[in-house]
Amino acid sequence: MESAFGFRLIPTTPSSFLPHQLPLNLRLPSLQRSRFDEQERNRKNVIKSCCGSDDIGPLDGFQLTPTKIFMEEAIGAEYGEGFETFRPDGPLKVDVDFLNDRLQEGFLKRIRYAMKPDEAYGLIFSWDNVVAGTQALKLSAWKELADEEGKEIPDDDDVQRLLLHGAPDHVLQKVLLWENEASELERLKSKLSQLYSNNLLKLAEPMDGLKEWLDAVSTARIPCAVVSSLDRRIMVEILENLGLMKYFQAIVTEEDGMDSMAHRLLSAAVKLDRKPSKCVVFEDDPRGITAAHNCTMMAIALIGAHPAYDLVQADLAVGGFNELSVINLRRLFAHRGSTFMELQKQVVEKTPPRRRLTIDTIF
Repeated sequence: MESAFGFRLIPTTPSSFLPHQLPLNLRLPSLQRSRFDEQERNRKNVIKSCCGSDDIGPLDGFQLTPTKIFMEEAIGAEYGEGFETFRPDGPLKVDVDFLNDRLQEGFLKRIRYAMKPDEAYGLIFSWDNVVAGTQALKLSAWKELADEEGKEIPDDDDVQRLLLHGAPDHVLQKVLLWENEASELERLKSKLSQLYSNNLLKLAEPMDGLKEWLDAVSTARIPCAVVSSLDRRIMVEILENLGLMKYFQAIVTEEDGMDSMAHRLLSAAVKLDRKPSKCVVFEDDPRGITAAHNCTMMAIALIGAHPAYDLVQADLAVGGFNELSVINLRRLFAHRGSTFMELQKQVVEKTPPRRRLTIDTIF
């Protein structure tokens, strides 16, 4: 598969992200063993400097602390700015206008999309409360952490909202008033992330109606992507447990290094080989809807985690996937190009009356 930038995209498997492990029965000479130990210490120092903590967990188990899971991320692309990627000829700045221009359909694709317009779209699904209900899992992780530490969590609504969207450092220090020492904070954050990851792996069912909707868009041959701040290995394992892996042609996770919600959406559009203005984002958060509009994408809001009056900026708000049909996607883009064939009044200019020429003769 070749991308719009002229580079061949090689599909990766979950096993390709696993670290290399040496055989247990392999005996290395003392010189090679000391060199290996030195490289391992350097590797730990690099990870320590990146994470800012000694508590990095087992390196071959991907137990790094994913703090973005409990953090309110930046929206991004407020002025159409994108992200910077690297190419063999140097860094390349990718923004919204650049992608809309470079991902234009070619001649053959325009003919195909004229016959099958649904294939021109790209669907991007947010992970939290869209693909799976994660709100209860996050609160459960906080409660399990409180039980193990012998603490209590207030039932106040503001506290519950901060538990879902606030940074763990702020919640532990300023809201719950549990701990102030840096080493203890890192231990609690790592433990919280581990509890949440364990809860995610226990997911058995996706959101109601999601499989039927994915079957419908798969029949229409519309490519789909899922975006999340989770680790790729965990995301792939969860999607396989839910039986949804076959529906998604692209996955954007923490390893992609995106700094904001909008950047994740743009990265998903690149992986789907669809320009952002032809993508539809499924979100439950008003901030995610704003990020989609900043990327010139359409947004469909799922009412649930947020009430309907908080989602009025979405192009379409539904109570569940059962209310959707493929024709809804066409209606979202029905206004595009409407001025091209729009009926207009023809202005008829009134011509002045013709003057009669007369010849005056003086005798």
